[in-house]
Amino acid sequence: MYHGSYTLIGQELSMFTRKLEAQLRYQKIPFQWEIKSQENTESINTRVGTHFIPVLKTPDGWMLNDTISIGPFLHDRFNDCPVIPDSAQQRGTCFVLEDFFNHWYPRHALHSRWCYPDNVTVTGRRFGTNMLLGKRIDAELTHEEKAQVNDFGKVIRDSFGAAACEVHGAGPEKSDAIKADFACLLALLASHFEHSDFLLGKRACLADFALVGPFAGHFILDPEPKSWLGKHLKTFENFVERVWCGAHSDAQWPENDQLPESLFPIFDYITTNYHSFAAHSIAAAGRGEKFFELDLGHGPFVARSMRRLEKARLHVQDEILRAKCTHGILADCGVTSFYMAQSTLNNRI
Repeated sequence: MYHGSYTLIGQELSMFTRKLEAQLRYQKIPFQWEIKSQENTESINTRVGTHFIPVLKTPDGWMLNDTISIGPFLHDRFNDCPVIPDSAQQRGTCFVLEDFFNHWYPRHALHSRWCYPDNVTVTGRRFGTNMLLGKRIDAELTHEEKAQVNDFGKVIRDSFGAAACEVHGAGPEKSDAIKADFACLLALLASHFEHSDFLLGKRACLADFALVGPFAGHFILDPEPKSWLGKHLKTFENFVERVWCGAHSDAQWPENDQLPESLFPIFDYITTNYHSFAAHSIAAAGRGEKFFELDLGHGPFVARSMRRLEKARLHVQDEILRAKCTHGILADCGVTSFYMAQSTLNNRI
């Protein structure tokens, strides 16, 4: 392995950039930020072969994309600070929860960011500071720079944000439903963190970084969703800070492959909500349908089917098989059923 500093290429308002930053910080991997801006976008996209962020540039010259792959890569490279448990149930839980946070919270994040005018204004200025100026969002700006970014939120909302919300069935008319669902999951997570520093106990895993992503990049950062956190705000600020501070050498996951009891209500939520959403999305894609309708208890909504959810499902299936946790407590509570089911798409992807 080449020694030296890594480069995190992305933007500060991106949940997946923040997810990767969380892992780099927790494993105490030396890194530096490079803001992806209008000046360097073309060269980065050409080198990496995609426009997606984040990108991780390694000391040996690799340019890596996709946090699902980067997470285990860094776990292996810096195995003196592991972030994937060895034991079966804990390892399986790590990948189940990572998948859940990766693919369920974007719906809340998009809605809360782009469906509220005041939030669009604040967020747009921050996006502009990153994207137009290539500066960190806390940088001091000149009067000319402030004028340049002042209306950038409307530009992004009209060119991307509003359409992305509609694709996820999370437009402005779904405000009450999104807030109710957000509050339900928030309460479950807050209850868990009353007794646990991290999702699996006293040591963070890949799933913790996937949870830091939307909170650091959206829910604590943007004024609208921050107001939704209410009495739980400090709980999640403290959680993010614990990850940010890095691993303690003596922190271990629970012995005997135990899982915190407070995770099981979260598993119930996952199977009822995310797994139902993903299964309907994958099935619709398998039928060649671009959209599907679903009601998860807060009223019906229409969302675009996503074949990539099947790719993510099969990734977790592989990890469950590798962890040898097809039997035991995870299977008994039903949270692995979605992953172990037969594919509903015509071709395995």
